[in-house]
Amino acid sequence: MRQSPARALPIFAWIAVDMVLWGFLTRYLNAISSAGFDFVPTLLGAVLLWDFFIRVMQGVALTFLEDVWSRNFLNIFATPLSISEYVGGLVLSTIATSSVGLIVMLVLATSLFGLSFFAYGLMLVPFLLVLFLFGIALGILSSAMVLRFGPASEWLVWPIPALISPFVGVLYPISTLPEWMQGISYVLPPSYVFEGMRTIVLGGSVSARALLCGGCLAVVFILIAGWLFAHVYHYAVRSGLIARYSAETLS
Repeated sequence: MRQSPARALPIFAWIAVDMVLWGFLTRYLNAISSAGFDFVPTLLGAVLLWDFFIRVMQGVALTFLEDVWSRNFLNIFATPLSISEYVGGLVLSTIATSSVGLIVMLVLATSLFGLSFFAYGLMLVPFLLVLFLFGIALGILSSAMVLRFGPASEWLVWPIPALISPFVGVLYPISTLPEWMQGISYVLPPSYVFEGMRTIVLGGSVSARALLCGGCLAVVFILIAGWLFAHVYHYAVRSGLIARYSAETLS
């Protein structure tokens, strides 16, 4: 990434576009709203947290896909590297890239649009932690999908955040959803984050029990995703699938 601006630029570019777009939208809503409600911490804050989650998930998936695209995946596992060490490397590299992205988002949101994170208080830390853990889980799960079905299945990875976003209430309360969608929301950790964020903005207090439930669910997702990745890897090794990757067809 240091030697390739084309790879480093997306870490900043899309984040900046999102922050500017939603920042001006919240300014417009504040200008036309007669209720005096401040949309900045509600909408712009939610978008920032959601973008952070997406960057974490895609950071894991992209790091894995880089090895697949460069035909280097098989070479890596010809070394004594263990599967847990490889997955740990995915997580560590994601921490680096997502941290840079988070700093950029914070600078833009606070300096240009006046988003104050003091409004969230110390609860911002567990919010970010839950989203980070769930993003890691979905990133590992996405990598397992590509490992099992081949590089052509990467198109299944990119829509995942968009598919779950209606269920987690990024921009609206979970109570607005139909009952069957609410049932799905309660098993998705981000739901507890965005509900808690709105509660704080409206002057309420976050339920520690609910937030702990979201954190525990995120850990469970990580354990399931890690087990699934290891299971798929061992299957790919036994079946020879790992040596038959094709970028044009599903294996």
